[in-house]
Amino acid sequence: MSACVNCRSFAPAGATENAEILILGSMPGVESLRQGQYYAFPRNAFWRIMGKLCNFDAALPYEKKVEILFSCGIALWDVLQSCERSGSSDAKINCAVPNEIGQWLEHHGRCRCIFCNGGAAARYFRKFFPQYVRLMTQLPSTSPAAAMLSEAEKLRRWQKAFPVIPKRG
Repeated sequence: MSACVNCRSFAPAGATENAEILILGSMPGVESLRQGQYYAFPRNAFWRIMGKLCNFDAALPYEKKVEILFSCGIALWDVLQSCERSGSSDAKINCAVPNEIGQWLEHHGRCRCIFCNGGAAARYFRKFFPQYVRLMTQLPSTSPAAAMLSEAEKLRRWQKAFPVIPKRG
């Protein structure tokens, strides 16, 4: 895996005024940064889990999947704007700089919950945005590196935490 020394996250996806749910990762992995897409690593379960939650085929093109999330009132972003890191491991993050999540929340007043995808996202969120912790729920990481839970168990926990999402199709 190639090094990602000075990593910068993407702009928020789904940053419409209608976003009611914000899903935060920590920092995109090397493959996601290379492709310019959230959760691009094929073994990451994120799109398969979201497909089940929002009733879409996880094999759809990236742009279509993101569009469906938008239609369900879901936005994606990362807690960190930039960091120094080798590889994709959250454990190797140094010099973390947060995104402007407080400003985003002020402009997206309909956002009623924030889901942190894994422990690192939740830790950085608590550190940099303690004033918004009441909105935050930590969910199991969809990363294959978080192998202590099966994908089925991760899905079960995400389903339990997620509010009712309008089903498509």
